[in-house]
Amino acid sequence: MLNIEEPYPHKTAFLQLGFRPFFAASMAFAVLAIMAWMLFYLNGWSPLSTRYPAMLWHAHEMIFGYAMAVVAGFLLTAIRNWTNLPTLNNSPLLGLLLLWLAARLLPLSGAEALLPLAAILDLGFGLLLFFAALWPVARARQWKQAGIVSKLLLMFAANLAFYLGLFGVLPDGGRIGLYAGFYLILALILTMIRRLIPFFIEKGLDQPFQAKNNRWLDIASLVLFVLFAIADLVEPYGQLTAILAISQFFLHAVRLFNWHHPALWKKPLLWAIYSAYAWITLGFLLKALSIWAGFSPFIAVHSFAYGGIGMITLGMMTRVALGHTGRNVFAPPPQLGAIFLLLSLGAIFRIVVPIFDSTHYLWWVAIAQVFWILAFAATLIIYLPMLIRARIDGRPG
Repeated sequence: MLNIEEPYPHKTAFLQLGFRPFFAASMAFAVLAIMAWMLFYLNGWSPLSTRYPAMLWHAHEMIFGYAMAVVAGFLLTAIRNWTNLPTLNNSPLLGLLLLWLAARLLPLSGAEALLPLAAILDLGFGLLLFFAALWPVARARQWKQAGIVSKLLLMFAANLAFYLGLFGVLPDGGRIGLYAGFYLILALILTMIRRLIPFFIEKGLDQPFQAKNNRWLDIASLVLFVLFAIADLVEPYGQLTAILAISQFFLHAVRLFNWHHPALWKKPLLWAIYSAYAWITLGFLLKALSIWAGFSPFIAVHSFAYGGIGMITLGMMTRVALGHTGRNVFAPPPQLGAIFLLLSLGAIFRIVVPIFDSTHYLWWVAIAQVFWILAFAATLIIYLPMLIRARIDGRPG
């Protein structure tokens, strides 16, 4: 960590570290994007060009819009800690944020002529984020972080494939780009889960506990996830995909069991990220069942996305924002428990309830959308003052 103790000017706090603008932007976008999707889903309203189907827009924006904003905020903050070197701040950070924002807004104009510009800006954002992350890592020779940083370049490639598909250049590019980007985000999250959740649980409980880990499980889960992602891209309904998915389910279920302690359910910041991991684990089972038992594949997708990515990104943003604004991560805002409960209920309505009652599927999805909007809107209201003001301990960051 940088050890600088000079008083810190409040007026520039918002642009001093990546988590501040990008966490605020991602929370706001999580609300607005799902509100827009809800209007289309229930009423058929869409401001998009006819070239850009709303379903593709929704999937793309939750992966390359929302999730990438969270990744940007997290990595631009974490890399400074890993390397003791500065990451983007002030005007360069604002420029990156505006690039991201412009790429989100242009497609909503409905002008087909602006779609290529939106693609260029979006791809530019991804490429600049990669170099912004790579530069301090390379200077500090922190090569152990290369795996995480390299995923940003792969995200750029996935996004490029999506746009090439959207413009009719690459056959099936839309599907390939979306699922490649989706599984890369999931890979980043699984890497973060392995690094951070055991540490958080051990430090966050009010009693001694050691989360069990073993190397064979780490290697097997990593290798089989890569194989699963490739298999799903090549043959999404193939038997090999199902076998790899069920293998992932059992491996991650073992890890969940090894990390469990009953006391974690008393700590919202712990049970949120733990339950997010459980939703991801369930997603692998549901993926196998979509092949073997005819379950809708979108149930598995949303177990990964809504329950897994949604919950863990919200949990991590709330924790990181506390720590990096000088607050106590073991004394979070009391409203967080209710917020995480809202998102958990939304996940149940989006994933579990439709399995047993598909007749009212539209309504279950709508209820889940409302819970998502409420959870992220409430978090933004609570956390925006923290994100725009200086650290309470007077230190920079």
